[in-house]
Amino acid sequence: MYKACIFDLDGTLTDTLESLTVSVNKTLEEMDMPSISSEQCRSFVGNGARRLMEKALAAAGDAELNRIDEGMEVYGRVFAENCTYHVGPYDGITAMLKSLKEQGLRLAVLSNKPHQQSVDVVTSVFGKDTFDVVQGQCDGIPRKPDPAGVFQILEGLGIEPSESIYVGDSDVDMKTGKAAGLFTVGVTWGFRSKELLVETGADITIDHAQELLRFL
Repeated sequence: MYKACIFDLDGTLTDTLESLTVSVNKTLEEMDMPSISSEQCRSFVGNGARRLMEKALAAAGDAELNRIDEGMEVYGRVFAENCTYHVGPYDGITAMLKSLKEQGLRLAVLSNKPHQQSVDVVTSVFGKDTFDVVQGQCDGIPRKPDPAGVFQILEGLGIEPSESIYVGDSDVDMKTGKAAGLFTVGVTWGFRSKELLVETGADITIDHAQELLRFL
């Protein structure tokens, strides 16, 4: 019987594409560079803020990434102001989380989004009491797909990997779950395709949040 469920954030629990696209484009505008499309942004996210800005700058014309340090400074400020812009849960997520808690599962978030912005988004959308742990990218914990964040969460909860599942929407998430030895669930409503989720290690895929309840 599973005791814990660890979720990715962007593209899994919350639809954050607009906030990310707006933040990137405000950054590029301040740097006098052309904007990117939301579909470009969709394909760029998943590996943390620096990788997002590297891809955005390259798409905007800085192929050598000569302005990456400047971009990160601007983006950090801009995103802190816009991380909850038009962000909301995907269909069925709130009810699903409530049901999991009622069943006694411990719930956690592990994101490659910067830690404070991860906390801000989770608190804004779900309140302070839904998740036992919210962990975003920070110094000292390698970003996904390194499984270190998963292990730290489970150690704090006192739960074994074999008693846990990992839920995410990207190849990064599937690799993270597999590297940590968790049963890994890929969601098809996020930023990557079902085919990619299966190719990169999803044990199962689901098309709606309620399917996770039926599985458990």
